[in-house]
Amino acid sequence: MSTVVETDVLIVGSGPAGASAALALSTYGVPNIVVTRYASLADTPRAHITNQRTMEVLRDLGVEQDVIAQATPQHLMGNTTFCTSLAGEELGRVRSWGNDPLVQAAHELASPTRMCDMPQHLMEPVLVDAAVARGTSLRFETEYLSHTQDADGVTATVRDRLRGDTYEIRAKYLIGADGGRSRVAEDAGLPMGGQMGVAGSINIVFEADLARYTAHRPSTLYWVLAPGATVGGIGAGLVRCVRPWDEWLIVWGYDVTAGAPDLTTEYAESVVRQLVGDDEIPVTIKSSSAWTVNEMYAETYSNGRVFCAGDATHRHPPSNGLGSNTSIQDSYNLAWKLKLVLDGTAAPKLLDAYTAERAPIGKQVVTRANQSIGETAPIFEALDGLSPQTPEQLWANIAARKDATEAAEKQRAKLREAIAFKVYEFNAHGVDLNQRYPTDGTAAIVPDGTPAETFARDPELHHQPTSRPGARVPHAWLTSGTRTLSTLDAVGKGRFTLLTGIGGEGWIRAAEAQDVEIATVVVGPGQEYEDPYGDWARLSEISDAGALLVRPDGFVAFRHATASPDAETLLTDALRRILGRG
Repeated sequence: MSTVVETDVLIVGSGPAGASAALALSTYGVPNIVVTRYASLADTPRAHITNQRTMEVLRDLGVEQDVIAQATPQHLMGNTTFCTSLAGEELGRVRSWGNDPLVQAAHELASPTRMCDMPQHLMEPVLVDAAVARGTSLRFETEYLSHTQDADGVTATVRDRLRGDTYEIRAKYLIGADGGRSRVAEDAGLPMGGQMGVAGSINIVFEADLARYTAHRPSTLYWVLAPGATVGGIGAGLVRCVRPWDEWLIVWGYDVTAGAPDLTTEYAESVVRQLVGDDEIPVTIKSSSAWTVNEMYAETYSNGRVFCAGDATHRHPPSNGLGSNTSIQDSYNLAWKLKLVLDGTAAPKLLDAYTAERAPIGKQVVTRANQSIGETAPIFEALDGLSPQTPEQLWANIAARKDATEAAEKQRAKLREAIAFKVYEFNAHGVDLNQRYPTDGTAAIVPDGTPAETFARDPELHHQPTSRPGARVPHAWLTSGTRTLSTLDAVGKGRFTLLTGIGGEGWIRAAEAQDVEIATVVVGPGQEYEDPYGDWARLSEISDAGALLVRPDGFVAFRHATASPDAETLLTDALRRILGRG
């Protein structure tokens, strides 16, 4: 056994969760090592939808523009199409990913960022390159084998796959970001709910110039109803755009009980031909792989000094595009807590809040993603496509919707309704932004005594901004001299921020009296920050002299609606609770 390598945080896995954990920790000045058993970063597109909350995280970590430079922009993502093949009949479309005019307005009001389509093989290098530039040590071909922990740290045994030898890495904390079959989560004994392997899928990555079938209805996703293709006489294939309009990925189902088919080039090309509907167009198969649809979530995200994030804790299908988003947000939530514990600002108890805050989100995401799969069934029902029948009969059912009959008119209405209902998968703005952390003492949040929140509209579809403790601070545009910035730009950067206004001098003095770094933002006429549109006055839900204490991850930790002669005591007590000091 060679000399033990030492670091503050060891991260196992270089995917979205591991890479973003490394980026955040290095940004905060925390020494960390990333190990991955692979020889490179992701070489296939995998995850891709990048929602507004994740873009806010990347904005705070200083890589938003690097992502935008390579991503497919929002306006090319949103004509989710249902068809019999790309070259065949179109059954309907859903304006998706914020491209419905009303939803687009909601997106612009909710955040300074725009969602985009950033395939994982492009996202990982952005995150890892920035992390390494800021201090992360990255070790490829290094396989995690096991770990032991004691009161002072974690000792992981790893194997160098090039040399074949093993050695130890000693860290104060270990993050398992090693995917859906996480060995770290297994070794840590994290309890799991749900089940793995509920269905089978195949990814086929290919190149083909499909502009003639897609450029006029630009989208990330094209759903193909392909009769007679899979078990039960019906099949639904997904043609996903990786890069407009010549790089693609097909997702195709198989009977998980029978096992995956032989993934030959001929088989892959036959699936591509069927879903594209053009036997003449040149096609180059890049790769094929089988995977299983899972419905599993960790009930606890940590054991002692070992924490898990990303697919290690929530395993689900790609519906709603929540996987890498939730993974990056997990790591962002954990990183600032580790930083403050490691530098002595916070007690280790603060780390207990990671599970309390993120485990409910992980469970929600798993449930929502699997529910979205089931919500595709009404489209088949509208075409009488769920009962056993010949492919010819299903084609006849599809054709019948064009008849000038009362039955056909009802069928058309039923199909429109079924397709429109898919907004719960493709426009779930509330799922993206309505995350709420508990105020029951388990999280790093101080309740303010106000009544429980109620939602005016469907909380899965519609974002509801609020400054309540446990919610992300609302976005509003402010000005500072000639500069325009979001309230979200004024917070973050690895430190707490206190927001107040004219008359809030007592809160400023209270913040300056703390032994914790707290940036102060005063909003009002003649102040460093002004509210030219009046949006912050409406969204802050406090008086000018009130205060919001915002955590490094942009979530409101403490709120007081007015000035207070006891501001210093109130803020001191709030920080003691937030930081787990007693």
